[in-house]
Amino acid sequence: MVSRGFGREKRLLRPDQFKAVFDSSTGKATGHNVLLLARGNDLAFPRLGLVIGKKSVKLSVERNRIKRQIRESFRLHQAELSGWDLVIVARKGLADLDNQELARQFAKLWRKLLKQQSRAADGADKANDSNA
Repeated sequence: MVSRGFGREKRLLRPDQFKAVFDSSTGKATGHNVLLLARGNDLAFPRLGLVIGKKSVKLSVERNRIKRQIRESFRLHQAELSGWDLVIVARKGLADLDNQELARQFAKLWRKLLKQQSRAADGADKANDSNA
């Protein structure tokens, strides 16, 4: 069972880790005012990186609230997201959403990503079956 915590090992911390996701993302999900990029990792757990700049969300209070909400949603869904490095990029207008709407939107983004993952796996299985 995957630990429900959000320790240091479950975070993208170094610029090269973020760059790897930006340069070679294999999954992508967009929502209102947010972009989710994903790249497979060889770990048994997912890792999360956040890009929430002053240009997108002006007030530090709002940036911190949004980060808390995203981390909590990630923490609750990390069992399904194992094996992914995820980067979330905030866009203008994200601060206008309340906490419940943020939670709903991120639950939807996780589902979109998982659906993409299962579609890609099904496509790879079909390709392997036709080559055999």
